[in-house]
Amino acid sequence: MKKDIHPKEYRLVAFKDMSNGDVMITKSAVRTRETIEVDGVTYPVIKLEISGSSHPFYTGKMKLVDTAGRVDKFKKRYQQHLDKKAQ
Repeated sequence: MKKDIHPKEYRLVAFKDMSNGDVMITKSAVRTRETIEVDGVTYPVIKLEISGSSHPFYTGKMKLVDTAGRVDKFKKRYQQHLDKKAQ
């Protein structure tokens, strides 16, 4: 392995699943501006749209997460492809 490529500034960080409110605390070197208080301790927080506790593969429940119209953008691009193919 190459030397000195891994960060040395690991610290406890809270990852919060915004779809169900679950919070997971683990070591990370990710930078963040926001903090959250968990059990009286303040941690830097990273907000997630989906995690293992809310992902359809693990929960068995289908859920459509449309962030910033990504699904609509995809459908629009794919429709243009189908229109070109039909001509």
